[in-house]
Amino acid sequence: MLFRLAYLGVTNALALLRLLPMSDRDKDAEILALRHQIMVLERQLHGERVRFAPVDRAWLAALLHPLPRTVLHQLRLLVRPETVLRLHRDLIARQHARISRPRRVGRPRTIRSIRRLVLRLGSENTGWGYRRIHGELLTLGVKVAASTVWEILKDAGVDPAPERTSTTWATFLHSQAQAILAVDFFETVTLTGARLYVLAVIEHATRRIRVIGVTAHPTAAWVTQAARNLVMDLEDTGCQVRYLIRDRDGKYPALIDTILADAGIEVVLSGVRMPRMNSIMERWIQACRHELLDRTLILNQAHLLHALREYERHHNDHRPHRGIANARPHALLPEPITDRDRLAHLTVHRRDRLGGLLHEYEHAA
Repeated sequence: MLFRLAYLGVTNALALLRLLPMSDRDKDAEILALRHQIMVLERQLHGERVRFAPVDRAWLAALLHPLPRTVLHQLRLLVRPETVLRLHRDLIARQHARISRPRRVGRPRTIRSIRRLVLRLGSENTGWGYRRIHGELLTLGVKVAASTVWEILKDAGVDPAPERTSTTWATFLHSQAQAILAVDFFETVTLTGARLYVLAVIEHATRRIRVIGVTAHPTAAWVTQAARNLVMDLEDTGCQVRYLIRDRDGKYPALIDTILADAGIEVVLSGVRMPRMNSIMERWIQACRHELLDRTLILNQAHLLHALREYERHHNDHRPHRGIANARPHALLPEPITDRDRLAHLTVHRRDRLGGLLHEYEHAA
């Protein structure tokens, strides 16, 4: 495939050299001839799709990705502009899957006697969590990972932290929504394959989103400074926060817990591999990917930050949210229109963001 791609690059470079001495009139004539040949080919295909080899897809995506969507719609192509974006996403996804593929297939299954011992300790000691059981196993000379103990208890339907001795997560979120923030990292890939990390925070009560920053290297110093900036922003806006929910990602240094504690904010860690414990933040990340990142090609860090800032303003100022009765973080729902004459003569204007990727509608003044 690489040899074929290199061959296409050389042949097209030679073709470009051939075009240099040609006049604009000759080029226009050749373009019209090529467009007509494409029309003839489409008529002969009778609606059937043209099948491209993987190398042809990669080369076509490389040639067309710098062009805006409006220009792509005007070109006479055998593929749609959405196909070009999908080809780039598929190429990045295959590359990520190849890198992430494990070299060996899983770990060996835990011995039955150890599984029976874990379940016995869990049933005889209802107040023990999986880490306490893990410690007891180590004192008996049985060395297993703490995550293995958690998996055994989960598969058997045994809750490591019994619900009868603690408040349920849903009850906690509903009762403390006014004082809860949720934070999370998510990543995206640029056009060149560079991986960028985004840190975002959402308020549970209002669904207001804050994009804290974007970086290619989420070091401890960068995350610590982001935490300081968040605390200052909360103080400036007068937002009273008591809890901050985050996962157990290694990108978070221990110092940020100290910074938040000094500001009166207690950090609540979600469970291992349990994204539903941070469901509101995960839902926003899913919406951001579906409405923004999956529909555009990110050039670099500055382009990504600009797009996220625009989406942040769209999310906070205009987009309705079902979790807060379809209100907006910065505005309540308007009073329903009851005047029949006004309903019969609605004049609604559309405002575009990010070149028409996001649409906002409002009444004309």
